[in-house]
Amino acid sequence: MEISYLHTLELDKIIQRAAEGCVCKEAKAKLLALEPQCDPDEVRYALEQTDAINSLLIKNGSPRFGGVEGVSQLAARAVKGGVLSMGELLLVAGALRNFQNLVAWYGSTDHEALPTDDLFYALAPQPGLEKEISDSILAPDAMADTASHTLNELRKKIRATENSIRDRLESLVHNMDTSKYLQESVVSIRNGRYVVPVKSEYRGEFSGIIHDVSSTGATVFVEPQAVVEANAKILQYRAQEAQEIERILTALTGQVAAIEPQFQFSYQAMLEIDVLLAKARMALEMKAFKPAVRYETSFSLIRARHPLIDPAKCVPVDISLGQEYDALIITGPNTGGKTVTLKTAGLLCAMAQCGFLIPADERSEVCVFQEFLVDIGDEQSIEQSLSTFSGHIKKITGILELARPDTLVLLDELGAGTDPAEGAALAVSIIEALRRRGVLLMATTHYAELKVFALETPGVVNASCEFDLETLRPTYKLSVGVPGKSNAFLISEKLGIPAQIIEAARQHLSADDKRLDAVLGQLDDLKLQLKASQDELEGMRSEAANQLAAAQKKREELIRQGENELEAARAKARQIAQQVEEQAFALTDELRRLQKDEKMSAQQRALRAREIAKKETEKLFANTDVVHNPVREFVPLKSVQVGQEVCIAELGQLATVLALPDKNGDVLVRAGIIKTKVPLSGLKQPDKMVKTQTKPVTKAQQRYSRQTGSGGPTEGRVERVQRSAKMECNLLGLTVDEAIYEADAFIDRAILNGQTMVYLIHGNGTGALRNAIQKHLRGHRMVKSFRLGRYGEGESGVTVVELK
Repeated sequence: MEISYLHTLELDKIIQRAAEGCVCKEAKAKLLALEPQCDPDEVRYALEQTDAINSLLIKNGSPRFGGVEGVSQLAARAVKGGVLSMGELLLVAGALRNFQNLVAWYGSTDHEALPTDDLFYALAPQPGLEKEISDSILAPDAMADTASHTLNELRKKIRATENSIRDRLESLVHNMDTSKYLQESVVSIRNGRYVVPVKSEYRGEFSGIIHDVSSTGATVFVEPQAVVEANAKILQYRAQEAQEIERILTALTGQVAAIEPQFQFSYQAMLEIDVLLAKARMALEMKAFKPAVRYETSFSLIRARHPLIDPAKCVPVDISLGQEYDALIITGPNTGGKTVTLKTAGLLCAMAQCGFLIPADERSEVCVFQEFLVDIGDEQSIEQSLSTFSGHIKKITGILELARPDTLVLLDELGAGTDPAEGAALAVSIIEALRRRGVLLMATTHYAELKVFALETPGVVNASCEFDLETLRPTYKLSVGVPGKSNAFLISEKLGIPAQIIEAARQHLSADDKRLDAVLGQLDDLKLQLKASQDELEGMRSEAANQLAAAQKKREELIRQGENELEAARAKARQIAQQVEEQAFALTDELRRLQKDEKMSAQQRALRAREIAKKETEKLFANTDVVHNPVREFVPLKSVQVGQEVCIAELGQLATVLALPDKNGDVLVRAGIIKTKVPLSGLKQPDKMVKTQTKPVTKAQQRYSRQTGSGGPTEGRVERVQRSAKMECNLLGLTVDEAIYEADAFIDRAILNGQTMVYLIHGNGTGALRNAIQKHLRGHRMVKSFRLGRYGEGESGVTVVELK
């Protein structure tokens, strides 16, 4: 592929911008050397990889990734027997740390298989080696004392010997007898040995070895005889220290050499990931998306934006080529956006072939071009004695030589710079020659002849960049199918050219030019009408969408109403079943009483039983109609006070506020004897009918009313027969403590509902649960009496409790 044309499209600027996001210099070099790929499958795979990393960046953030350089060569040198320095080993540790951090970053969130899996699976972290290097080497020139036991012991000896030498020399320089021979009372080091500065005239009086002389000769630096042996020991220890450091470096280098094949594979994968991260970061900046890749030569860019133009100023355009037409002739006034449209189309296709996500709608589609042939800009050259026209022709000559199928040709101001008639004829001929070679072509022009050519030639379509004549500013919108007017006369008139000059210029137009101008004017009018129709259609579509939304809302309301009615029916069914059960128990008791009544004959008993059964049956059938109580809207309370009477909206239950709302907005209330938390939004003012309550009708309810301050049941409720709560409490499978707790709660509810008889089902088993419950009932203040069940009541597996 000819790279010079890609520079005209400014692809190199895009790559340079992306390369700034690379962490490693080698990855940056790989990205800067990137060229468009020409295989559709490879392009698709490259885009999928970038898109996968882009998604991970959004979910996981940026990975911890440090820059390293030249580590591949270091590992290769280790294999050949070279010993790596401390700084080089730190670079190896940095690369191993990158492997580990990238693997952790990739697995920090759950995701399905991605096209980048192979790269991350190629990373082989060596946490043990990385930690050993990092712990042993503190800096490129500093080995840690803890790198080995031997090194630690040697350094301890060195420090101890140095301290003893300093102590001796300090006592020497502060001694009254010897200090007079010294130039100053300091201890220094010369050639790795500790010395003191002695005046030259006293060097014979001070025994020791001279190691240095000052520049003036007035001072000699003498190693006193008393520390000569100690200094020699230090030198010996330092030599052993250097040997130990060399041994440690050799051992660490050997470990690097042992993992070299796997390390090289991981290192290359790391560089590829660095490149993908750089691409993905730029995609996030540009708000870019992955386009689809077509096998056939055609593309469709939807809401495409030039990536080098400020997004706040860039106007998106829709560009399609290769399906319904293979050549697009773009016309319109200067500065209208024609050249930017050409560059946007070429640059975005080239970016996609390099694996970059493009700043266009995700519905966009691209194809793979073998060549990008571009003639954009003024090719005038003084050095080569070329005019503007000559420069363009020279460029087009090169394009004609390279043009073949699967090529995108972009020509700006085709045929400009020479006689208009000859330039237009030459432009038409060039377009025809390029189309015969099977290229996709986009060209800009001002020539009317090219507009007519596009109107008359199948496969060639006009397009225009819109221009607002009122504000004299381009809109940068591309209209495909309509040729544009240069509007030179209107623009000149608005800019102050006298009207008579404009009119005279119109007279100089040929008849064909006038007719074309009239036709283009009519097309502009039609375009405005079409735009108005499209706006009207968009309004109708919006209205239809609103109506559809309203219909869906109504449908959802009907579904909710149906579910509500179904739930009401189920509740009614449960209530009827409960009433049947309760009345069955009552009928059984009544029949037993009839059987014990010796005054009544058998015939009278049967007649009385039939009357009772008929009466109770009529009551049951009277209650079978389902009453639907829809959930009504209510005005929730905005605030409450302690002691305030409120209504729990969901239950229709009166309650008293015990505490103000907590941080979650929940209010502690008491409903009867039960304390609970209810959201403030679930409370409302009590209704008048809810507030109207009657006094308790049973003694137990009166007593509970006095104790708890709660209201009793509504007046007229029958104590034994018309019960609204279940009479049975199933305690099977519970522990003793759990069973006693459940029994107490059940008895409390039964008293509030006006019941005087309940059944506690505990089963037979070992009898432990039955004994514990009956022992508890003996001390219960609300229990009048209790007994085991009779035949038909559950016998010894049930305790029948009579309430006060």
